[in-house]
This record gives sequence, structure tokens and C-alpha cells, in this order.
Amino acid sequence: MLYDIHPINLFKALSSALELSNGGLANHHWRTAMISNRIGEAIGMDEGQRQILIYAALLHDLGAAARWEERDKLHQFEVNKDIYAHTELGYYLLKDSPKLGMLAKPIRHHHDFWDGSSPSRLSGDELPLISRIINVADRLEILIDDQEYILAQKTDILASMRKLGGTYFDPAIIQTLQSFSRQESFWLDLADLNYVQRFFEKINRYGHMRLNVDDVLDIAGIFANIIDHTSSFTGRHSRNVAAVSSFLATIRGYSEDECKAIRIAGLLHDLGKLAVPNQILEKPGKLAEREFALIKQHPYFTYRILEQIDGFAVIAEWAAYHHETLDGAGYPFRIKESQLKSGSRIVAVADVFAALIERRSYRGVLSHCEVKNIMCSMVDNRKIDGAIVQNLFEHFDCISDMVDIKIYA
Repeated sequence: MLYDIHPINLFKALSSALELSNGGLANHHWRTAMISNRIGEAIGMDEGQRQILIYAALLHDLGAAARWEERDKLHQFEVNKDIYAHTELGYYLLKDSPKLGMLAKPIRHHHDFWDGSSPSRLSGDELPLISRIINVADRLEILIDDQEYILAQKTDILASMRKLGGTYFDPAIIQTLQSFSRQESFWLDLADLNYVQRFFEKINRYGHMRLNVDDVLDIAGIFANIIDHTSSFTGRHSRNVAAVSSFLATIRGYSEDECKAIRIAGLLHDLGKLAVPNQILEKPGKLAEREFALIKQHPYFTYRILEQIDGFAVIAEWAAYHHETLDGAGYPFRIKESQLKSGSRIVAVADVFAALIERRSYRGVLSHCEVKNIMCSMVDNRKIDGAIVQNLFEHFDCISDMVDIKIYA
């Protein structure tokens, strides 16, 4: 199975997951990519290098996506040398990836100081050029105040950037920025939400990246690691859901490629949880009404992110409908039983099972008997598919061996 994916659609979609907040989507990564591309054009980068530059810019803060307290530090312009945990995590998440490994080193060094005073001790031209460009683009974007007219800000923004040239920033890149930023159109493009879409359409000329299902599994696995770092109680949740979903699909007659596709859906089903603050996900007591309302948005964001990717229409449904129920009272789409495809029902059963066998902030691990009683009650109340639950418990021992948790009788 091949996915004929415009690479920019893939990276744009995945970067939007990094922008999630409880207020919706921001566009820091997208604008950082726009600024980076403009710098790359101005210094004469070829299209191949600009391609890597844009992709790295779109994913540059993926190491901080799951930790809200670190995200807050990154959105302050003041020079802060305590911001390297996310660059290291980003590097380790990407370095062994066949498709994304090229982004690992540039992301690792995108906050390094030009003068060599960062932990890596690299300085000047020892730092990857892509890292130096993203550093400038990232900090410039942070200075933009969306509540103020953009052209009224440019003088102060450029003055702030100039002050750090030669210490934090590559002075040659700052000089290039000063030159082309005389164009009002550069700033107006950054403030124009409509232009963002035209920017992504424009750089589609880089063509298609041919991905087989294993390539997509690799990329989904990277994001599953990020998702599961949102809480100390979900270290393997997405992988457990993926493994159980794939197994259930196998015994229900899905093809090998379909089983891999449903594994992808399992890995990415909680992608929208990056919009939920860590303190809510780890709250030991009952959630307040507003807190639960924030939880309810996560499958919506999962769907809206995945539907942007070419060929992902079915995977988006399988992944995002895991809180829809047969009685039509699930969330967030209130899907009717007749519209809930088998793949969505499988992921929903796998998600419930994985959640019940894992420790949570408000309870310990449940026993086999407790898990079965809860899931059978959900079947009786038309929440999940009884035939799939029956498949699960018919193969309980085999499934228990594949999840990284001890299940007691």
C-alpha cells in the first residue's frame, strides 16, 4: 500500500498538532516556516535544502509538544539557556527515522548560540545553516503581536533582533533579514491568514513523497511517543491501542495492509490530546464540567488534523471516532450506529481496553474480571460493539502478552 502524499500536506498537518492549545490552533510553526523560507530564498538556498529547512521549521518544537510548561518558556523572547530539553528530545525522536532523520540535527541545534555559549559548544559555521535560520525565524515570529498592526511593529522587532546578532544569531542572517524586511509585503504576508494557505500551495512544487505503509507507521510511531508523554500515566497507551486494534483486525479478516492502517489509526487516535493541559490529564479527582469539555475536543482535533493528509480519509475516521458510541450519544460528532465503520468500532474497543488495564491518576490497574465486567456493561448499554468485545476476550491471553502491563485475574 502506497500513500501518494504531498509532503507539505503531511508536515503541515503534523505541525498543526504541535500548535494545539485549549483555545484552538495557533500558527507559530507555520509562520516560522514562512520566515525561514524567505531567508533561504534570500541567501540563495537551492530547493532541496529549502525543502528540508521548511520541514524542520514546521516541526522544530515537537520535543515540547507534550509539556505545556516548556511551551510557555519557548514563547518568551528573552534569551533563556534553560530551553534545551525539547531540542534534545526532538533530536532523539527523529534521529533513527528513515524519512524524518534528516531533520534531527537541524532541530537539535535550532536554539544554539552563534557565539558557542550553548551546551553543545558549537559556534559559528559549526552550527547547521538550517538551525541558524530557524533560530532567527523562530525568535522573530515570537515578537509578532497579533493584536497590533504588523507594520507598526517592524522597527522594534528588527531592533530587538539586531541586538542579538553575533551572540545569539548568525550576524550574516540578521543582515540578510534587515535587507529583505524593508519590503512591507514580507510583514503583511505574515499577518495575512489567507496568504498562509497560498504559501503552502506555492511550495507544493517540491512534488510528492512516495511513502509505503511502513514509512507511515514509522512517522505515526514518532507522534505516538509525543502524545503519550502528555501524562506520566499514558507511557504506552497509543502503542497498546495500536497493537490491540491490529490484532483484532487480523482475526476479523482484515488484509495485512489494512491491519497496518488500523495500527496507524491506533497510534494517532489521541493526537488531539496535545490540546489538553497536562494538569487536566493527570488530575487525581473528578474532572470539573469545563475540564471534561476540554477533554471532549481531542478526537475532533485528531480528525481535523488527519483529514488534511492525502489518502488518510479512512484512517482519520478510524482514529477520531473512538469516543463515538452505538447509541449515538458519543462525542464529538454524535455518529449514528449505521455510520460507525468496523475499523472505528475496533479502535474504540481497543481504546477502552487499554485505558482500563493501565494505571490512572484516579485509580490503580484493574483486574481481568473488573475489565470484563465494565466492558460487558458497556456492550449492554450500546456503547461499544459486543462482537468485537467477544473477540477480545476469546483471545485475552494472547492480547495480554502484547501489552506492556501485568493484568491480574
